[in-house]
Amino acid sequence: MQPDILLTLSAGSLRPLLAAKDPRCPTLLAVPQFVATDLELRGLNLPTDMLRGFDLQAIEKLRDEADRAHCPVLLLSEETPIDFATRAGPLWIGALDRLRRLGTAASRLGCPSIAVRIQAPETDAAFEATAAGVKIALKELERFELNLLIAPNEGLTFEPTRLTDLIKKIGGFRIGSYPSFADAFATGDLDKALRKLAPYAPAISATVRGFDKDGAHEEYSLEVCVGAIRSVGYGNTLAIDFAPAEVADKKKSSKKSAGKGVVDLVAVIDRARQQLATLSAEPEVSEVFDEEAE
Repeated sequence: MQPDILLTLSAGSLRPLLAAKDPRCPTLLAVPQFVATDLELRGLNLPTDMLRGFDLQAIEKLRDEADRAHCPVLLLSEETPIDFATRAGPLWIGALDRLRRLGTAASRLGCPSIAVRIQAPETDAAFEATAAGVKIALKELERFELNLLIAPNEGLTFEPTRLTDLIKKIGGFRIGSYPSFADAFATGDLDKALRKLAPYAPAISATVRGFDKDGAHEEYSLEVCVGAIRSVGYGNTLAIDFAPAEVADKKKSSKKSAGKGVVDLVAVIDRARQQLATLSAEPEVSEVFDEEAE
């Protein structure tokens, strides 16, 4: 029997709602209840920039709201890449300080994991230096008892095999991957990339681009994505992240985005939830027997 997959939401998907001060979701503090009630999802991945201006008291209030809504913050995601290889000077001191701040915020939120991107070229020297730097960072985070997840990024960690090799080199049970459907698609072999990274992932970003009039997902197949991670026994969390693809042609972009307001955003997330829930559900026993009979 396949383990269950928990569907959550990347709070970054709701930036348009927050910017418009939608009455259902006017501030970040209202997000957990909105996600649980309106979107029927049971957890949040939170980009760290959305906490800008929050002090520890406000962070703890967000945790309380999340607990009340039964929609906990499960991951803090830092989008600005970190250079772990150059371990000298003010940049390295700043990087460690940033990680400590992330650790403090995650701890106050009751959040078990933080995700980072790595800034490093694809060289053997950078590989060794980055592994050593991440080990130092993990020691800094030990007191918070956090998992450190590495999201793919251009350069050293773009190729899934290179990223898994780095995770193995770092070692320990608090290091893992944070892949996304979009990053896997960008490698040119979505299925292979997800199968490679899913075993190291406590969470995966289910990047959603949008759907055509027939309900098919744009750019890549959600069925292929879920099939890939299910094939290696994945049963952790999928965080829906609505991030429409950029369109080069401005006229096409304007036409495509016309009317895409609050209602459309919620509708897209809801459609993604329904499709991912169906794709990740364990088939009924009777259905399996029927297939075997055929």
